[in-house]
Amino acid sequence: MLSNIATVLAGPIGAGTILMGARAFWAPQAAVGFGIPDTPTKDPSFHAWLSVKGMRDIASGLFIIILLAGGTTHLLGWFLPAASAIPVGDAVIVLRSNGPKTAAYGIHGATAVVMPAISELLLVA
Repeated sequence: MLSNIATVLAGPIGAGTILMGARAFWAPQAAVGFGIPDTPTKDPSFHAWLSVKGMRDIASGLFIIILLAGGTTHLLGWFLPAASAIPVGDAVIVLRSNGPKTAAYGIHGATAVVMPAISELLLVA
């Protein structure tokens, strides 16, 4: 039962991460929502860096989807806490850039808390 709940919760994390990565290509102005003030959405060099981040987000989401599709809930349970280092790093980046604390804690911090919680459900099931 816990495994099913955790699997249902992990799916949207994978899909959402893929969607965020894809937005870097079709809506680069959405990068403003990341939380870094004065995000230079018109700068071609920024678009190049945003493309790198977008591809990494897509790959990270695919890792989750592949583990879900393969039915390896235990492995996914170990993968998620390791992957939660990404939103922790994102929160630190936003805070060090004097970005809004609501983005740092509300978006990135919340994600960093939810991922290990889902992991725990996967590992105890």
